[in-house]
Amino acid sequence: MRQAVSRELYEYWDRLRAGRAAPDRSQIDPAQIRGVLADTFLLEVDPERSFPIRLSGARTSALFGTELKGSRFMHLWAEKDRVAVNQMLACIIDEPAPAVAGVTAAPAGRTPLDLELLLLPLRHHGKTHARILGSLAPANIPSWFGLIPAETLGLSSLRILADPGLRKVAGLFAPGRAAAHSGTGPRISRHGHLTLYENPAINSAPR
Repeated sequence: MRQAVSRELYEYWDRLRAGRAAPDRSQIDPAQIRGVLADTFLLEVDPERSFPIRLSGARTSALFGTELKGSRFMHLWAEKDRVAVNQMLACIIDEPAPAVAGVTAAPAGRTPLDLELLLLPLRHHGKTHARILGSLAPANIPSWFGLIPAETLGLSSLRILADPGLRKVAGLFAPGRAAAHSGTGPRISRHGHLTLYENPAINSAPR
């Protein structure tokens, strides 16, 4: 995780879960993460898997020039990336496992903005397929930000961070595909955008 926002939110989530697969939605205290609230959002897991946005921070909404609450998370993505994003979200809620992704966004004709996306599973009223806590942290703030809305999100890289020994998630990935190792932890497998890492890689040191 390169962005301070991602690291702070992940560390808070990790403390709350206390060794469990995921904490409960009711444990999230906005006051404890007020420094990153502008870049955070909350998704609902719906039967159609369009993932309605329940809450959206001010900077996340400013990227699209509108209040994102009530919007469908899947509709924010470029058509070519929706299959990969759908697979990512399935891994997060089915296993469950966190995910970190490189994302780009820009208005037409503008230089793309690089962002880091973090997605973390949450339980809600005892249900595992319920909520996802996320952050979308920009690497910088370009001159058009907040004035001209970005069109869609584009996926440039994706890592699913699974617990050691997890093989159910690995079944989503094509075996034997070679990929360059980023040095962030032991790679299990990769397919297209999707790369699976063991969880200790993100519990050691910030990246």
